[in-house]
Amino acid sequence: MSLHADAARVLKEWPAPSADQEQLRLAYLDHLVAHQDGMWKPCKDGHITASALVIDPVGGRVLLTLHRKLEMWLQMGGHCEPEDASLADAALREAREESGIAHGLRLLGAAPVRLDRHRTPCAVHLDVQYAALAPANAVAAISDESLDLRWFRYDEVPAVADASVVRLVEETRALLSTDS
Repeated sequence: MSLHADAARVLKEWPAPSADQEQLRLAYLDHLVAHQDGMWKPCKDGHITASALVIDPVGGRVLLTLHRKLEMWLQMGGHCEPEDASLADAALREAREESGIAHGLRLLGAAPVRLDRHRTPCAVHLDVQYAALAPANAVAAISDESLDLRWFRYDEVPAVADASVVRLVEETRALLSTDS
């Protein structure tokens, strides 16, 4: 299955948790229908990206990166690559690369947590956001895509990150509480 087909499948099967998320889900599907290259950075009408919030539920914290180009505290994520077998694989690869946590990261379920559409210097990103559970005592290491990398307690996130990251943290925590 191509990455394009996998993304369409994921988005078709994902039960959007709210009306605004449903609108985004449908817009992402329309984008994929209209753009066979809609997964890739060269698609100037926008492209699907994959990200993952790295979370340590035992420590009550999340790992955020100070993005080198955007100069914002964000979850790990970015462009899909041809070697990614699935959208979930792309999110997990990005989490590993940008967190420096090479072993033990695992996605919280197979489905995305939420969707977020935002403009970046290269184009509009149609971000599919997952959550990744950090292993016990995970040691993060900064990548060259970051200016900084830091663990933040849940209550610290609103002071450093934008509303999109805050919503991702809240919705990930809600998923964690339903899994317990």
